[in-house]
Amino acid sequence: MNAEASAAFSLLSAQAVRERAHQMLALGLDDRLANFRIDLGRLDKAVDLVVATTRRAYRSFDVPFHSRWRHFLCNGEDRWASLDKTANRRDGAARARSAFDLAVVSVLLDAGAGPQWRYRDPVSGNGFGRSEGLALASLAMFSRGGFSSNPDEPLQADAAGLMRLSDDALQKGLQVSTSNPLVGAEGRAALLRRLGALAAANPDVFARNDRPRPGGFFDHLAALAADGKIPAPLILSELLRRFGPIWPSRLTLGGVPLGDCWRHPAIVTSDATTDLVPLHKLSQWLAYSLIEPLQQAGFAVTDINGLTGLAEYRNGGLFIDTGVLSLRDATDAGREHAVASVLVVEWRALTVALLDRLADATRRRLNMDEIALPLAKVLQGGTWSAGRGIAHQLRPDGSPPIKVISDGTVF
Repeated sequence: MNAEASAAFSLLSAQAVRERAHQMLALGLDDRLANFRIDLGRLDKAVDLVVATTRRAYRSFDVPFHSRWRHFLCNGEDRWASLDKTANRRDGAARARSAFDLAVVSVLLDAGAGPQWRYRDPVSGNGFGRSEGLALASLAMFSRGGFSSNPDEPLQADAAGLMRLSDDALQKGLQVSTSNPLVGAEGRAALLRRLGALAAANPDVFARNDRPRPGGFFDHLAALAADGKIPAPLILSELLRRFGPIWPSRLTLGGVPLGDCWRHPAIVTSDATTDLVPLHKLSQWLAYSLIEPLQQAGFAVTDINGLTGLAEYRNGGLFIDTGVLSLRDATDAGREHAVASVLVVEWRALTVALLDRLADATRRRLNMDEIALPLAKVLQGGTWSAGRGIAHQLRPDGSPPIKVISDGTVF
């Protein structure tokens, strides 16, 4: 392996995300960032909001992990659990593969919907936007075999079914129309087709015990377990290494795709990774979402706090809307910004580092430790809902405080 490729692989980890994010925070605290000022004196306001939000949702503080599975709960019904019961599984591994199929596809579709899109749920008759709507829409497509090539096995997403997924079929499943536009709809369909092609081309990872499918990644992880234990950061690093080629037209280093990784001139290192800031939002969201299927299959997932917070607009919006972060140029709030812009890279990296600070402060407030209240529960309780809540208080449409141009594959 050449030096550049080795350096690239060092960025494909939660540790790299955390280290670069805290490097960005240190620059900000020294007032050396181009776009943001930081006021840690306002962090208590964010903690107040997170604690209050968590108490409302989980009075006993019995908070589940932040994951895609929470979005399949609708009107008190766990839609996935109900669907899963109808399946005739051969064994626990078959169940886990199906759950992995759903989690992978649903998370990859969950990259921000925009303020106008809504999914009309045919079961309840209610409309759902953003993450909840995308979750229910993807689950409905999954239940109908929308990602499967085998009519007799609808509850799967296999390589052949994904590769043949058309833009029209996905848009129909997500109820996209001129009056119900979804940001980056074509980009999502292309992403899933690339996922199918990746699974087909790598049977050693995705077809150990079944036809090529994203759910085959379960068997890959199971083979890496030691004494029935799988560290959560290993889930992420394997996701980043094995799924990296599906991401569109992004940075590579030494021939290695870097995924959700961007440039910022203030991040300086002594190797080929200088000015690179890994964030891996969707991949970490997926890593969190694979924990429960692994646990249900009998594996112990360890070091869950080794994963980081998610660099997305609800968590990031929380810090702007509570005043922890402020724009140097207030007019930037009225402009649209590319995902690769220095401003957005700063915002997302600061979000990751500040989530660590907020989680520590929240635990101190509640007299709880990392075991009782890991970051995954702070996010769920928590920061994401608090960010959404304050956004709706401050802006009628609940939009984030910074407008980001998305292609549907970031957030």
